[in-house]
Amino acid sequence: MFTTRPELAGIHGMVASTHWLASAAGMAMLEDGGNAFDAAVSAGFVLQVVEPHLNGPAGQVPAIFTEAGSARPRVLCGQGVAPAAANPEHFRDLGLDLIPGSGLLPATVPGMWDGWLLLLRDYGTKTLREVLERAIGYAEQGIPVLDRITSTIDNVAQLFTEHWPSSAQLWLPGGRSPQPRTLHRNPVLAQTWRRLLAEAEAAGSDREAQLDAGRRAWSTGFVAEAVDRFCRNAFRDDSGREHAGLLTGADMAGWEASYEDALTVQLGEWTLVKCGRWTQGPALAQQLLLLGGLRDDLSYVDGVPTERTVHLAAECTKLAFADREAWYGDTEVPLDELLSAEYTDARRALIDEHASLELRPGSPGGRPARLPEVLSSTTERPVSGAVGEPTVRADGTMRGDTVHLDVVDAAGNMVSATPSGGWLHSSPTIPELGFCLDTRAQMFWVEPGLPNTIAPGKRPRITLSPSMALRDGVPRMAFGTPGGDQQDQWQLAFWLAHTVGGLNLQEAIDSPMWHSAAFPSSFYPREMRLGELCVESRLGAATIEALRERGHLVVDQGPWSLGRMSAVSRDPETGMLRAAANPRGMQGYAVGR
Repeated sequence: MFTTRPELAGIHGMVASTHWLASAAGMAMLEDGGNAFDAAVSAGFVLQVVEPHLNGPAGQVPAIFTEAGSARPRVLCGQGVAPAAANPEHFRDLGLDLIPGSGLLPATVPGMWDGWLLLLRDYGTKTLREVLERAIGYAEQGIPVLDRITSTIDNVAQLFTEHWPSSAQLWLPGGRSPQPRTLHRNPVLAQTWRRLLAEAEAAGSDREAQLDAGRRAWSTGFVAEAVDRFCRNAFRDDSGREHAGLLTGADMAGWEASYEDALTVQLGEWTLVKCGRWTQGPALAQQLLLLGGLRDDLSYVDGVPTERTVHLAAECTKLAFADREAWYGDTEVPLDELLSAEYTDARRALIDEHASLELRPGSPGGRPARLPEVLSSTTERPVSGAVGEPTVRADGTMRGDTVHLDVVDAAGNMVSATPSGGWLHSSPTIPELGFCLDTRAQMFWVEPGLPNTIAPGKRPRITLSPSMALRDGVPRMAFGTPGGDQQDQWQLAFWLAHTVGGLNLQEAIDSPMWHSAAFPSSFYPREMRLGELCVESRLGAATIEALRERGHLVVDQGPWSLGRMSAVSRDPETGMLRAAANPRGMQGYAVGR
C-alpha cells in the first residue's frame, strides 16, 4: 500500500502488523490526530487480546523508533529482568540443567505494560484511556477466534485440565476450546485494565501524571500484589515436575522500562538499526556484513533468489548465530570486534562451496569461544505441550509465533516493535488478572560463566528483534517479523530481496523465505540440527536439489509457510508512505490513509 505527500489533506500514516484488528486500531489513532507512537501503543494493546496465543499483557516489548526530523534511532527496552532469587545455584539445587520453558519458574519481570506507557508518555499525544479503549472493548465483547488459537488450546487442553485449572477456566469454557470464527471473551482482563485506568486517572487530568500513576498501579499496586501471591504456588512445567515461581512484587517494583542507543551498522548507502547485545539483533548485522563481501555472487531471478544466494546466506547465518551463542548477552560483549572488518573478513574466509555441518563460533580479539556444555544433551528432551516459545520448531513444524507491528506517520515518526511473551500456554492464568506470566528466563543458561548465564537483575538474551534502516543517513524503513530464532533470518531474506533483488516492500515479503536450524534453539529444550535448512518450495525444485548437492539437509516446508514479515517506509523527499504485510496465513494487514 502507499500514500503520497503529507501536506495533502487527509494524509495520516501507515500501519502494518500481524493482525488486521491491531492495524485497524493503530490507523484509528492516526485518523484521530495521534502520531505513530499513539498508534503503536494502541495496536500493541489490541494484539494482546486478539493474538493471546502469541503474546499477552505480562510479556515484553523491545522497539526501535525515531522522531520526525531526527536521524538518531533509539531503543525502547521493555524487557524485564530475572528475579532477585534467580541464580544458577537455585536451578542446580532443583536438579535442572536447563530452565523450563513453561510454568512459573522461568518468569522475568513483566515489561510490556511499563514499556508501552513510557513510550506513550514521552513521545505520544493521547491519553491512556484513548489508546487502551479498543483493547478493553475486544476483551469485553469478544475476539474472533483464529484457527491457530483453537489448535493451540487443543494441544494443551489436558495440561490445563489436570494441572492449570485457572487456564482451563478461561480457555476451555464448557470443557472445550473456543471454536474458530466464534467470539471469545476475557472479562477479567478487561476488568484489570479498567482498574489500572481508574487508578491512572485518579492522579488528575495531566496526561503524563496519569501514565506514571498507571505504571505504579502495575508495578507496586494490585497487579504486583496478585503476581506475588500467585508465584508462591507450584505448577507443572516442562521439567515434568511442579515448581513455584521466583518472581516477587519487590522484583516488579524495582524495575522500569528504559531507553538506550540503538546499534547501527553501515552497509553502503544503507544503515541498519538494531537493538543491542541483550538481543539477537546484532546477528542480522553480522550476516549482512559477511554477505557484503560476497555481493557479486548474490542475485534474484524473477523475484526468486538463486541457489548460490541461498547457500551463501545460510552459511553466513551459521557463522553469525554461532557467535550469538558464544558471545551475546546482557553483559560486556565485544561487539566492536564482532562487527569489525578484520574479524568479518576472517569469518567469511571459512565459507566454501559446501554446507558446514559444524557450530563454529569465532574468537574476536583472540578471546577463546566457549559454548554451553549442556548442548550435547539437548536434542531428545520431552516437553509438556506448553512450549517455551510458540514459534517455528527447528524442523519447521509450526507452533505459533509472536507478534510484530510497524508504524510511520505523515510527519516522519517511525516505530518498529516486536511484542511477545505471556502467551496463553506459557504459564497458568492468574485468575484475578485474566492473564499469565512470561517465560523468557528459559533463554538463560544455568551453567556459570557464560555471557547469557542467569543472574538477578539481568536481561535474558532475547530473540525479539525489530529493525529499522536509514538511507543516506535518513530514516526510511521499519520492518520485522515474529519467529524466535528465525526472526533475523527471515529479515535477512527480506533485506536481500529488497536491496539485492530490487523488489518493493510487498514483493520482498512475498519472495521465498528460508532459515537454518544449525545452531542451538533459544527455547527449551534448546535443540539443534546441524546442517538443516528449511525452505519454501517456491525456491524451485532445481534450486532445492542443488542445495542438497552442496550438503544442506533441506526440509521443504511448502510454498507459503515461513515468516510473518511486515514493513513500512517513508521517502523524505516526496513524502511517499508505503506499507506491506505478510500474506501467509491471511492474517497480517497493512493499512494507510
